[in-house]
Amino acid sequence: MDEQFDFVIIGAGSAGEAAANLARARGASVAVIERELVGGSCPFWSCLPSKALLHAAAIHAIGGDYDWTNASARRDFVIDREGADAPNDASHVRDLEKAGATLVRGTGRLSGSGRVTVTGDGPARMIGARFVVIAVGSVPTVPQIEGLDTIEPWTSRQATSTRDLPASLVILGAGATGVEMAQVFARYGVTTTLVASGSRIYPKGHPRNSAALEATLRGDGVEIRTGVRAVRIRGGAGASGSHRIDLSDGSAAEGHAVLLAAGRTLPLAGLGLETIGIDSGRARLNIGPDLRIADTVFVAGDLAGPEMHTHLAHYQGQMAVRIASMTLRGNQSSRTSSTAIGLQRSGSPVP
Repeated sequence: MDEQFDFVIIGAGSAGEAAANLARARGASVAVIERELVGGSCPFWSCLPSKALLHAAAIHAIGGDYDWTNASARRDFVIDREGADAPNDASHVRDLEKAGATLVRGTGRLSGSGRVTVTGDGPARMIGARFVVIAVGSVPTVPQIEGLDTIEPWTSRQATSTRDLPASLVILGAGATGVEMAQVFARYGVTTTLVASGSRIYPKGHPRNSAALEATLRGDGVEIRTGVRAVRIRGGAGASGSHRIDLSDGSAAEGHAVLLAAGRTLPLAGLGLETIGIDSGRARLNIGPDLRIADTVFVAGDLAGPEMHTHLAHYQGQMAVRIASMTLRGNQSSRTSSTAIGLQRSGSPVP
């Protein structure tokens, strides 16, 4: 082992940050492994930028002085990307380091019980752990559509970060991402088509909410197609060089940009789950009520489900640490230690 920690946390999104901070507050040694941005999707590609753009679009829709240039600049300020190609996660890094966690840049994967291998630009590192918390989030689902490989489709990342408005946009999927982005772009004058495979948009919501959203989006100028799927994409075959999307009912939609908003996929491959006896080829994990997938391995956030929300991920990250602490307390019940995780620190009980 190159190093040994009480907790090794793979992923530094909401769940990973919450787990790291609580573990450090309880006196545990913590390593956090992140291959991209500390903070995860919410502050950089999802929650914050989408809400910043929705706010700007709402003001613009009622005649306020918030054109796309201002909206894009405000969004860049919110995600700390002013004058740069990518957001800056320095504030999240400072918070982790201030808490006393060790940040390891790279890709983490299990290498058996109590071992995590980190690969990146430099030599691979083997890190030992009493407990591992896997909190890698999820990625946009890429559907199997003929011709999709002939274009460069958007995901939520491109939709929330673009600085240039497309002339037209087709959105495949009408969940939260599809509905939000449809309103943003339509209110800024982009010809927008929203394609839903089900009978209504926002299918996880109450039917009355779906109806209200549909009425609002149509009022914003969004064309809504329900009960159809994209079956083929012909890049550049539409008017003015737009892409033509053939739909399952024989009709078509055209857009200069195509946004994939058909759900999220769990990135299980590459996590090394097979090294602890778990099939990494499955779509979801079998997770106990204590967030465990093995004796000393926990999951939190999108991997744990059932919903993929930032606040639930934060809660689960903390709960994984609390449950692990209880396990350690039980194993050490025959003796008292001021440094044991979750027992006491500086003579006072740790919550």
